[in-house]
Amino acid sequence: MGLLFDSFWRAVAYCLHPRVIALSLLPLALMAALALGLHYFYWDAGVLWVRTVLEGTSWLSSLWQWLQNWGLKDLPALVAPLLVILAVTPAVVIVALLLVGVFMTPALVSLVAQRRFPALERKRGGTLLLGLGWMLGSTLLALLGLVLSMPLWLIPPLVLLLPPLIWGWLTFRVMVFDALAEHADSQERRAILTRHRWSLLVMGVVSGYLGAAPGIVWASGVVFAAAFVVLIPIAIWIYTLVLAFSSLWFAHYCLAALEQLRAQAVPAPVPSPIPESAPAPTLASSADAAPALPPPGQAL
Repeated sequence: MGLLFDSFWRAVAYCLHPRVIALSLLPLALMAALALGLHYFYWDAGVLWVRTVLEGTSWLSSLWQWLQNWGLKDLPALVAPLLVILAVTPAVVIVALLLVGVFMTPALVSLVAQRRFPALERKRGGTLLLGLGWMLGSTLLALLGLVLSMPLWLIPPLVLLLPPLIWGWLTFRVMVFDALAEHADSQERRAILTRHRWSLLVMGVVSGYLGAAPGIVWASGVVFAAAFVVLIPIAIWIYTLVLAFSSLWFAHYCLAALEQLRAQAVPAPVPSPIPESAPAPTLASSADAAPALPPPGQAL
């Protein structure tokens, strides 16, 4: 639990880093660029095509005529741009978020590793193809779990528990792989998934609930159509910031867990045996040490 809360507060603090704020604003910049490009190349043709369809449909023609009798004139010209915007906005949002999702998590993991774990060895156990396979496999299992658990949703308490648990499981599977792809090998990744399963599941569920916050703003944009242009970018920015926080949370937790795992795997140094002391030199006997004297009368 200490590691769980420590990584949580570190992720909150890292959200104030200029690089993280810039990454959270990146989807808005991508959306603006895509919208300007689509407007420049396809806006007039798209609006004209939608207006032609609206005016050429028989039952809609009767509706326009009836509304015109009430003083609402040239409605197809007003409705066509709105329909084009409503049709294109989800596609632009999805493309922008996918691009950011692909580049954001590796950039944030690299930020955490450089600032907090510079000495942690990079074993590069997760390739791009392996990551895509891991994500697709986990997503299919989560969808299968949702389908099989649908009959249980009729029980009021379970409908509030099962979907968040399943999506939390999917979140922690994908996030853990992304956080450890650069630094851990497959054995270390499996060990962390096994040892820290419940903490990682809690992190995934919390991240899933936080990810539902932008949906409230999105729904407000649908209800308050006049504020649609303002509320939808705010919802996208909140969603990206939640994604950045989740990536930072899992990066801090997983890299710290990996560091602990490697520290436990290193065997303690075995003290070298004390060499036996050589026998102390004995003093030579007086007969051996003193030279023999010549007999009396013999010259030295």
